[in-house]
Amino acid sequence: MMTRSRVLWLLLLTLLAPLVGGCAATSVKPWDRDLLAQKSMRFVPLPMESAIDQHIYFSKEGSMGGQEAGGGGCGCN
Repeated sequence: MMTRSRVLWLLLLTLLAPLVGGCAATSVKPWDRDLLAQKSMRFVPLPMESAIDQHIYFSKEGSMGGQEAGGGGCGCN
């Protein structure tokens, strides 16, 4: 009969095994690096357009969304 701590360790190892195996497939092949270095692959591909969209969002909707500027829905920041 297995003890309670042994069952918990076995359960923990069973749950963590797929997570450890998933880290092995993170290498980028040399021929794929040119595709990943393109501007379209950035988190924010167009920073100025993103800044304008964020400004319009928080000034027109009257919401902050985590931005550092104050103001209301009137657009008079």
